[in-house]
Amino acid sequence: MRYIIDLREGDNIAEHYLCKQKQILKSRAGKSYISLKLQDKTGIIDGKVWDLGDGIHEFSDYDFIKVDATVLLYQGEPQLNIRRIRKSSEGEYDPKDYIPSTQKDINQMYEQLLAYIPTIENPYIKKLIESFLVEDEKFIKQFKYHSAAKNIHHSYMGGLLEHTLAVVEICDFLSTRYEGVNRDIVIATAIFHDIGKIQELSQFPENDYTDDGQLIGHLIMGMEMVSRKIETISGFPSTLASLIKHSLLSHHGELEYGSPKRPKTIEAFILHAADNTDAKIKIIEEAISNEAKEDNWIGYQKLFNRNLRRTNF
Repeated sequence: MRYIIDLREGDNIAEHYLCKQKQILKSRAGKSYISLKLQDKTGIIDGKVWDLGDGIHEFSDYDFIKVDATVLLYQGEPQLNIRRIRKSSEGEYDPKDYIPSTQKDINQMYEQLLAYIPTIENPYIKKLIESFLVEDEKFIKQFKYHSAAKNIHHSYMGGLLEHTLAVVEICDFLSTRYEGVNRDIVIATAIFHDIGKIQELSQFPENDYTDDGQLIGHLIMGMEMVSRKIETISGFPSTLASLIKHSLLSHHGELEYGSPKRPKTIEAFILHAADNTDAKIKIIEEAISNEAKEDNWIGYQKLFNRNLRRTNF
């Protein structure tokens, strides 16, 4: 199989991919064409069908399709100029090749996350974490295999767990370096900060925003999930509940980045810093890994507004 990550300008391919999105559009001249987003486990590539002739058979979003195409570069990004398309037949593809997944062991990561529970001293916070990570089987299954994003960082199966564990580890380190920090709150909110993405994003192969994801967002939905669990724990202190909710609602840091509130406690600042650190470094890691290895400079990265370089010398 020719994976998307390995495609280079000028390649002629006849390969099977998952049709992530299909749109019928019109050019400036008024001619209809098909715009596609095709996916395998290594990434997503744009495809264009300019000639809607006999070689283009019927297919829909989330069908597996075989394409005959040439790889071009458009605005610095690879794109497929597609000549023929048909739906793939069973046995011509392995679904596991088309769902991007973490390279790390999911069960091992989950055990590492569970290992933080005995270190929590506050009985209410410990019970709250256990109500998700130990007692809620439906949540556990979703949380372990969900992605953390549509296409920015950790946008693959197991990405939510991988990102969460990294944020917890960073928070644990930072919480011991400063005075006046409630470590229990930091660890709990690090675990919970992105659980709303289970509802914000649909499962693979779609991995797209749900209606509630578009209208409400994972910060609010995650806070509501935690609030409902808190209501089941008798005697849970109301001020503690508010401090936890504040960290969850403010972890994007600024209003323009989607936080209903900006961080106002040291625990909330630590969570925001840890989340931001892991997300951005992961984006750089993926950019360095995905680009052609022969050039140290990997090109302009829109998110960072700068060109990035590998540390080769």
